[in-house]
Amino acid sequence: MTANSAARWMRRLALAGVALAFMVVVLGAYVRLTAAGLGCPDWPGCYGHLTPGGALGDAAPGALAPRPLDPAKAWREMSHRYAAGTLALIVVAIAALAVGARRQRLTSVRFALTLLATVLLQALLGMLTVTRQLQPLIVTLHLLVGMTTLGMLWWLALSLPQSSWGAASLGAAGYSLRGGAAYVVNARQLAILGLAALALQIALGGWTSSNYAAIACPDFPTCQGSLWPHADFRDAFVLWHGANVDYEGGLLTAPARIAIHVSHRLGALLAAAALTLAAVFTLRHHGLASAHARAWAVLGALGLQLGIGVAMVLRGFPLWLATAHTAGAALLLLAVLALVRLLNAR
Repeated sequence: MTANSAARWMRRLALAGVALAFMVVVLGAYVRLTAAGLGCPDWPGCYGHLTPGGALGDAAPGALAPRPLDPAKAWREMSHRYAAGTLALIVVAIAALAVGARRQRLTSVRFALTLLATVLLQALLGMLTVTRQLQPLIVTLHLLVGMTTLGMLWWLALSLPQSSWGAASLGAAGYSLRGGAAYVVNARQLAILGLAALALQIALGGWTSSNYAAIACPDFPTCQGSLWPHADFRDAFVLWHGANVDYEGGLLTAPARIAIHVSHRLGALLAAAALTLAAVFTLRHHGLASAHARAWAVLGALGLQLGIGVAMVLRGFPLWLATAHTAGAALLLLAVLALVRLLNAR
């Protein structure tokens, strides 16, 4: 395989992986929000079958689990697993291509193998999510590793050689200016700080969802009619609740769920401030004109995500908006990573 052909295939696989990883993250949110996470209480099959259709034909589909078969929930859960399995195959192909074409140096073999290990970890967490009956810690880690997979695939797509959207598009813009290099370093550090704040906020979002705390505050900007409602922060962040606990529907008291929801709102303020600072700092320097479009993309994705979050509360948490909230977080992650990648190229 020629270098150009290998690069072309790597780019196709990376972009296909980004699209599929995005779909897997959103599908995972939809499955969780429709209470279908235990639609197939065994793993990797569904009541001992490869498809819910096979389970429907079984005379006793509940023999492997005490939970009765719900075909709609089972199909939603298995659709998520099928998509995740296809994504794993794409990542295996990326890793194989990276190793096979290592002389062309399309991408770091270490990076490709790390990506493969991340996907395998994601599969393990997917299994534990089911077998540990939706333990919040595992569900939250499952979301975080899924977002990490999405981010790594996007970083790979941005970093491939001869890519019109990759690092080379930054060129030498701004580096000839006096103090320009120092400004780029500062902008990159602020963008990385914003990325860290966003990662924390995504974790808080996963914790909010997995503990069924989204509806704990049905009003905005207040919560339960107060700017600082009665909340139990001590019990809100207990990481483990026992090995054989069915966590569907949640177990926490109302004050603990309020504490989680309030923490998520405070995290949103922190992430919004950090990302706005990074984007505005980048926009203020004319020497970084090549990064301005990506800074605007960060601000746009941030505004969209905040708008979805507020609308979700005001409209009573409709399913489509709750699902869109996860999609918005993924889009914001992609925008921030694109900015960081461009500022990181010098």
